[in-house]
Amino acid sequence: MALFVDAGKSAVKGVFMVKHIVLWSFLEDMSPQERRQAGEKIRDLLEPIGEKVDGALEIRVVTDGLPTGNRDVALISGFESQQALAAYQEHPDHLKAKEYIGSVTCNRSCIDYEC
Repeated sequence: MALFVDAGKSAVKGVFMVKHIVLWSFLEDMSPQERRQAGEKIRDLLEPIGEKVDGALEIRVVTDGLPTGNRDVALISGFESQQALAAYQEHPDHLKAKEYIGSVTCNRSCIDYEC
């Protein structure tokens, strides 16, 4: 898990952040081993990007959700601003990760919001 700032810090100082949450399902024909390996690769591709993008506060990939959920992978990320989110989305490492993720997942859902 990559975490770059205490989530409570923004509320204390009155600074707002932009949250970017994405959910995916693995392709149905993937075996449990392929899903596990793909989840690890997604984490390895996305989490280090936070250290390369100014304004990235948190980038965390979750692949061990409870059985009550209906998605296999979650990206939970926070940024100082919409501009920082845009820089993350345009970063070459993110574009590379996006290509891989698209090859092993489906049913993408995303929400971005300020908090």
